[in-house]
Amino acid sequence: MDAQLIGELEQRVVALLDGYASLKQENARLREENRQMVEEREMLKQRVDSILRKLEGI
Repeated sequence: MDAQLIGELEQRVVALLDGYASLKQENARLREENRQMVEEREMLKQRVDSILRKLEGI
């Protein structure tokens, strides 16, 4: 293999590794966002359940 092919292969490997790192960061961010949304949904569900219980008592 000549130096040009090795250089091109190296560039592609670096690009793949950079893409992989970006995807890992995005995945971590999305996991945290999902966790927050699940928590928010649970709080809203509790509030709705509380309101419904109050309405049943009327």
